[in-house]
Amino acid sequence: MSKTKEMSFEKSLIRLQEISDLLENQEIDLDESLNLYEEGIKLSKNCFTLLKKAELKVTELKKQLETEISEDLNQNELDF
Repeated sequence: MSKTKEMSFEKSLIRLQEISDLLENQEIDLDESLNLYEEGIKLSKNCFTLLKKAELKVTELKKQLETEISEDLNQNELDF
């Protein structure tokens, strides 16, 4: 597994900001700029993947909660 894919969302964002600052504010050669840009693309993909996983988890938890509430309501109706 690559180093980028092991990074947390927060660390990826921090590194993306560092790369952005370097590309905007530093005089670096073309090769280094391309390497930084490539790293930034990989970090962006990593962030997107982590966000999608988090979104899926939230959706699953929401469905689970809705199911539990519905079951509780149905059980309460049967108790009356």
